[in-house]
Amino acid sequence: MRHARAGNRLSRTSEHRRATLSNMARNVLQHGRIRTTVAKAKEAQRLIDRLVGLGKDGSVHSRRLAYRVLKDRGLVKQLFADVSPRFLDCQGGYTRVLKLGHRPGDGAATALLELTRLPARAPRAGGPAASPKAQPKPKAKAEPAAPQKPAAPQAPKPKAEEAHAKPKRFFEGLRGFFRQKKAGADS
Repeated sequence: MRHARAGNRLSRTSEHRRATLSNMARNVLQHGRIRTTVAKAKEAQRLIDRLVGLGKDGSVHSRRLAYRVLKDRGLVKQLFADVSPRFLDCQGGYTRVLKLGHRPGDGAATALLELTRLPARAPRAGGPAASPKAQPKPKAKAEPAAPQKPAAPQAPKPKAEEAHAKPKRFFEGLRGFFRQKKAGADS
């Protein structure tokens, strides 16, 4: 008998299950929605709703409890600053599970797990907002544009600032680091 056993075990050990649900919660908070199986979506939904509730509380203790699950300070900051304020006026139902059908291959039931109030997104290139029909027509009488001043030429950066500039790639930064060490040892 399964008395007092809440939640689906997802055929995983407790550590594996906790890690799986934590990763799913992180991805939902980062991207707004994820595609997964129905069983995992229902379990992750419980965890994400709890996290959004902690974000609405806003105390230091709530931040520590959220960090215990998310394990990322930036994501905890995003949860408390961006995600949770969208849900201040509602008492629950922060996520939804939309069933999508069966996955080809193993036939698992798939679902879309998403936040109910997603952030506004910019229209994609080639989408309906980018088509010429969707763009507003120009007015018949256009006012002349004000003359603009030419931009002042910028002075080139000194070499000392270039050394401390953020590198474009990881290995470029390592090369610069070793060059600085070598230059420091030579002098």
